[in-house]
Amino acid sequence: MAVVRFLAVRLMVYVLVVWIGVTIIFFVPRFVPGNPVEVMMGKLLSQGTTMDPVLVESMRKTLTELFGLEGTLWEQYSSFLSRVILTQDFGPSLSYYPTPVSMLVARALPWSLGLLLTALLTSWLLGNLIGLLAGYYNKKNLSKLIETGAMIVYPIPYYILALLLVILFAYIWPIFPFVFQVSGTPGSWPWIQSVAYNSFLPLVSIVAVSLGWWIISMKAMVIDTKEEDFVQYARSRGVSDHKIMLGYVARTAILPQITVLALSIGGVFGGALITEILFGYPGVGSLIYKAILGSDYNLMLGTISISIVAVATATLVLDLIYPFIDPRIRYK
Repeated sequence: MAVVRFLAVRLMVYVLVVWIGVTIIFFVPRFVPGNPVEVMMGKLLSQGTTMDPVLVESMRKTLTELFGLEGTLWEQYSSFLSRVILTQDFGPSLSYYPTPVSMLVARALPWSLGLLLTALLTSWLLGNLIGLLAGYYNKKNLSKLIETGAMIVYPIPYYILALLLVILFAYIWPIFPFVFQVSGTPGSWPWIQSVAYNSFLPLVSIVAVSLGWWIISMKAMVIDTKEEDFVQYARSRGVSDHKIMLGYVARTAILPQITVLALSIGGVFGGALITEILFGYPGVGSLIYKAILGSDYNLMLGTISISIVAVATATLVLDLIYPFIDPRIRYK
């Protein structure tokens, strides 16, 4: 019964979080000045095309219905929820009309996942390994030097570092391309090489900054953990230093890091907005940017809703599996 009650509560919280998040994303753009239909009509009329007023009004009405902007806010909201729940359809994109939002997201999502998951796992593994060694041997000068370097790099916003990398390695020393441009047949070895080459600078800009956080947090937890009674007891029993570090200290200190990793994995579905803009990377972040510029409600809803669902799902999965990771936790 305790497990069933635990699952029921977590599922209810999950549904509530997703519903509240999507609802906020639905209403906020509609309170901002600007209308996607008027933006599209303005672009058409600014091209110098002469159109009959009746035709203009008919087109405006058709586009209003097409983008789900007909009726009151409550009617729009009800129609949106029913459409998304039943068909997972966010409608067509204004910026890429008439391409459906779901198709645009399906194209961009693999790019963001490939970049951000690689960056996240690389920084997580390296940061925790370095933090473990720096924390366990915290009296050594090298440990203090590593911590100082991590504390210098960590506060730097990743997009500032990205901009610096662009200036250095795309302009001053043109080693890497400034504009993301992949060549070759998708899936072929030349294509994979081209993707890796074009993605190197965005990857480094994200890894370098996030690496500092993992090092600092892991080192702090290792320093606290190695002073715990069970570690001291193992040391007094003559357990080897290597086994204490990996089998006792690392296994305990890594638990909070796994929690943050799970939440971070959910966050990668939203893309890296500024990095993708700087490098012209074709990910979800670039879609969000174009949706905001063009008041593209449907594209905003589609891209941000996926991020909300991903973070909520990651949190739910973490809640469900954490008792298996940490034996001190039990379903209650």
